[in-house]
Amino acid sequence: MKSLEELRAIREKMQNQVSLRSEDHTHTRVVVGMATCGIASGARPVLTTLSNLVQEKGLTDRIAVTQTGCIGLCQYEPIVEVMEPGQPKVTYIKMNAEKAAEVVERHLIGGHVVEAYTLNSADIK
Repeated sequence: MKSLEELRAIREKMQNQVSLRSEDHTHTRVVVGMATCGIASGARPVLTTLSNLVQEKGLTDRIAVTQTGCIGLCQYEPIVEVMEPGQPKVTYIKMNAEKAAEVVERHLIGGHVVEAYTLNSADIK
């Protein structure tokens, strides 16, 4: 049995994680494709990394991390879409936890799209 303090800490942590998922169109939205193909390609560690870093860096007041089903580009999974108010959507492809951490630092905090990881950089024929 957990102590009352441990249960309160777990409750607070879970409430913070749930608030990450709330939708507010004044926030930057970071959406991770979590359909079967995304999960099989490694989307779960990407989602965890993004959620944890946004929370650890105190960005929850302006960035919401959520998940979605199929995005429709299975060959490019794991996929992360960043939707900033007033900006075109950025689609990051073939993500992993390390790339996700770099996107947090360079794009979400620094304001610079990591072009090398985007769908626009893919050699699509």
